[in-house]
Amino acid sequence: MPITRSETKPQAKHARHDLEIAIPVTRDHFDQDEEWVVVHHENEWRKVRLHDYAEVYSIPGLYDRWVYDIFRCRSPQKVGGLLDQALKRESIDPASIRVLDLGAGNGYVAKVLSEYGIRSFTGVDIHQEAAAAAERDRPGLYQNYIVGDMTNLHERGRKVLDLVRPNCLTCVAALGFGDIPPEVFAAAFNSIEPDGWAAFTIKTDFLDPKDRSGFSVLIRRMIDQGVLEVAERESYVHRVATDGEELVYTALIGRKRGQTEPSWVV
Repeated sequence: MPITRSETKPQAKHARHDLEIAIPVTRDHFDQDEEWVVVHHENEWRKVRLHDYAEVYSIPGLYDRWVYDIFRCRSPQKVGGLLDQALKRESIDPASIRVLDLGAGNGYVAKVLSEYGIRSFTGVDIHQEAAAAAERDRPGLYQNYIVGDMTNLHERGRKVLDLVRPNCLTCVAALGFGDIPPEVFAAAFNSIEPDGWAAFTIKTDFLDPKDRSGFSVLIRRMIDQGVLEVAERESYVHRVATDGEELVYTALIGRKRGQTEPSWVV
């Protein structure tokens, strides 16, 4: 398959400035968990799949250049703006928000939220490479970073959550595709303080009643049972795909009014 070197101008002030990436030239459709590029790193070209996060985060600047510069992802800005709008409507000081950032990666979402006045961030990601990338790319942004599985959290992670008592869950562009399954999202949601906030994005297809990812059932039951009180809901273009297709996601901002039930995860 032919490839072409990206000429997209980088914006971030770190290693992505100098990173060379070749993207496939194709009219074929890739599923989102099949997308790949060839990147020049340590004097060689390497093929890397986007959803191989451990490898992606181990290459400085790769995720940001690929996802934000080339694919023009705008989900963090969408969630940040909608959450800020909801907080202002209820006259809530953003400095009072303590975020649990699920699927935190290298901290891009937390960086955007910090621009709206939020100061407390606890990251959680299953990949140690993500934690290392967050400290490398955005040092000091997270007060805590938990590497682990929310459905089987280690003692240190539980102690962090007990101490921080997060009152806002964020999860941006990380649900589905085998990355964060419904039961992990539900466990993270249940760890938020009562009447706290949830701010997340999900591919709109996953909300279709015919979807089999499990998210359609879980989120509809959360809303129908009053566990998630929706304050903002908006569909938008998350990013473009390798073949240029616009990927449509839905952003949801809401208040936590109860706990999810295990039977809601199918």
